[in-house]
Amino acid sequence: MRYVFVGAGAVGSAIGGLLASAGKDVLLVARGEHARALAGRGLTLRCPDASPTLHVPSASGPEEARLTTDDVLVLTTKTQQAQEAVAQWADAPVRDADGAVVGRAGDLLPILTALNGVTGEEIALRYFARVLGVCVWFPAVMIEPGEVWVRGYPLRGIFHAGRYGAAQHPAADRRLLDALAADWGAAELRVLQPADVMRWKYRKLLSNLGNVLQALLGEAAEEADDVRRAAEAEGREVLAAAGIDVPDRDEVREAWSDYSAEPVPGEPAMLGGSTWQSLVRGSGSIETDYLNGEVALLARRSGRAAPVNAALAALGRRAAREGLTPGATSVAELRAAVGPEPGPSRPPAAD
Repeated sequence: MRYVFVGAGAVGSAIGGLLASAGKDVLLVARGEHARALAGRGLTLRCPDASPTLHVPSASGPEEARLTTDDVLVLTTKTQQAQEAVAQWADAPVRDADGAVVGRAGDLLPILTALNGVTGEEIALRYFARVLGVCVWFPAVMIEPGEVWVRGYPLRGIFHAGRYGAAQHPAADRRLLDALAADWGAAELRVLQPADVMRWKYRKLLSNLGNVLQALLGEAAEEADDVRRAAEAEGREVLAAAGIDVPDRDEVREAWSDYSAEPVPGEPAMLGGSTWQSLVRGSGSIETDYLNGEVALLARRSGRAAPVNAALAALGRRAAREGLTPGATSVAELRAAVGPEPGPSRPPAAD
């Protein structure tokens, strides 16, 4: 079985690199300077205990991947890039062992949606018949092309994985998930198989609501911790009103019981999350609309409001649009946009 990482940035490259170092068959699909770095000098994984440089097979798109029936696609783009990616790969030809084209990727291959937010699965399901959601707990950071910092040690990361939507062949899904757990486990990546993977993805969504503060404020993000708490409280209230259940603290604590993030020798003074990385690299887009914006969407569907998260989503869009870097937004600007005393959402008053 070969794992084809579509949109191999920090997370995809790090998982793929760890799998390759464990002897698994991997293809990293990347673009731009990162793609050129992978094809040239290789991938350097900077971990607490080692910094190997690996030469992992790479490609720039489906035409170079030459998909076969033994492939598993792993979508590791940012959520705002998922639509373009799955549309590009769904109609890619798939070959059998003899090299004959036997169908389309969207009909024949499973796709794992290993990205933040809770909309990637629905996007993929429009194009792929077999979608498995993955909740990613994996602190990987890429600032420079070809180099990824991975802080987890000795366990590198934790992933909850499960079928999204009704399964036509549950036994086949179980075999795939078991193989995933074994292969990724060999690379010090734990795969758990909850009954409902989306419960975990919604829980991760709550923990990602403060990502935009780090991206906007940089090292001053701690000065706005009350805003982070307000965004999370608002998010919990909105999810509860929508009838969406998430794991409680005890469940999360148990899942993370033997995981720790350790410093990496030579690491920069600040290593931020995925939203922070988007602004540092000047990508021109940001995932905030699928994190804080998701809370605003859920609130509006039920006639409520989510003013804190709506304001944070707008600030994130502005930062990406204007090419701002972390720290370019002041705490005062943030408070002016969000409000001096942010609080949980409330239904609008009746007329």
